[in-house]
Amino acid sequence: MRRLALVLVAAAAVAPQAHAARYAVGVRTLAELPRLRASLPDGDSLAPIPALVVERPTAPRLRDLPAATYVERLGTRRAAYVPNDALASRQWHLEFNRTFDFWDAPTPLPAVRVAVIDSGIDGDHPDFAGKIADARTFVGGSARVDEEGHGTFVAGLIAAGVNNTVGIAGAASSAELLVAKVVDGNDLIDVEAEVKAIKWAVQRDARVINMSLGGFRDPRDPDRDAFSPLEAQAIGWAHGRGVVVVAAVGNNTDTPPRPWPFASYPAALPHVLGVSALARDGSVPVFSHRDKIYNDISAPGVGILSTFPRALTGQVKECPEQGYSSCAPDDFRKGQGTSFAAPQVRAAAAVLLAVRPNLHPEQVTELLTRTAHDVNGATGCASCPTQRDALSGWGRLDVTAALKQLLTAGAPPRDRLEPNDDAGGAAAALWGKRIRVEATLDFWDDQNDVYAIRLKKRQRVFVSLRGPATTDTNLILWEPKT
Repeated sequence: MRRLALVLVAAAAVAPQAHAARYAVGVRTLAELPRLRASLPDGDSLAPIPALVVERPTAPRLRDLPAATYVERLGTRRAAYVPNDALASRQWHLEFNRTFDFWDAPTPLPAVRVAVIDSGIDGDHPDFAGKIADARTFVGGSARVDEEGHGTFVAGLIAAGVNNTVGIAGAASSAELLVAKVVDGNDLIDVEAEVKAIKWAVQRDARVINMSLGGFRDPRDPDRDAFSPLEAQAIGWAHGRGVVVVAAVGNNTDTPPRPWPFASYPAALPHVLGVSALARDGSVPVFSHRDKIYNDISAPGVGILSTFPRALTGQVKECPEQGYSSCAPDDFRKGQGTSFAAPQVRAAAAVLLAVRPNLHPEQVTELLTRTAHDVNGATGCASCPTQRDALSGWGRLDVTAALKQLLTAGAPPRDRLEPNDDAGGAAAALWGKRIRVEATLDFWDDQNDVYAIRLKKRQRVFVSLRGPATTDTNLILWEPKT
């Protein structure tokens, strides 16, 4: 194979100068590349750029010529894997999130169980063939029947069959679904049913829990705030058993002010990955809740196409795409909401866990958030400042960047004593005469680490704290009866 190099001639250079460069090194017979052109987003064309292809031994002799801007080895690029599912080309979020760009072909991965706590699922849908590991209802009826549609929509974004020529493509090809039905006949979710579903999912080896649901949060008005200690305890219990919990930050469609400045529960709980929505132009829709602390990452949440119960799409018999949201009632046809942004992040978490099953929840969260693509004015969000913000968190989901980070730099360090966010039974017990603890703190998701040390009568303890000079941390000591 010929080893070639590209010589890009300065834009100000004219064709005769390019030819002169060839003659200067005695290469009169080499073919010249067609002039390279680039197009601006608005359709305007840049000026032609002359370039040469030469044998690599010749290239260094051209490097010092005034007309040569740079010399580059001609490399190759591989085509990103594109699923053959019939409707995948209309799932704009797949390309936006770079969902499959890391792979150049369908890649079998170990199964990862993902729990969908929602309204159930269309259990006989062809896009879920072989994908449902277990299903249970906590509100009566059957978990494999979805009278509302929300759960089937969410499940499809995560685990619909990939590369099977049928319907849509789920973002986590190896995901196995644990379906917990918690939405009752009035489209409400009882916290007790939700908590039972969380425990059921963990006991059946869920690695990721999907919660596209929310309780209203208003820290300024305790009478309106829907915080549930029972819900918080259940989610903390799940996190402590190695489960990644991802939740939608919430939608504000008709309650003033709009947008609402606080994420809903459970997104606004420690160790929960809160997800906001993005529009196709990169902006954050007004319905997506804002939050300076609990909004962690963003993903597409407008114009989303997914699976839908065929019993409901059958009401529009003339629609040809039965079983998909394009044939759904108006509320679902446009696929809008943070409920549909969050499953994309859950699917990404499942992919990371399939690649590295030993990852812990905080490592998965850090990989996804710290590789997110910043959302700002240049990317379409005029209201978003650079770096982390209340609208988009750390930025938009980038699945390929997270995979590259994991497989090249490795997993981020793990705090082995997490979760230890409170006193009492939640504190991490320390033993020994001399103890060194390496811990991580996160202003947004893990502000407190609590440790318990048992002293005998007349014993003393000396404690010191070290951390980055740019970080403001505090050390507090107290007795249990304080």
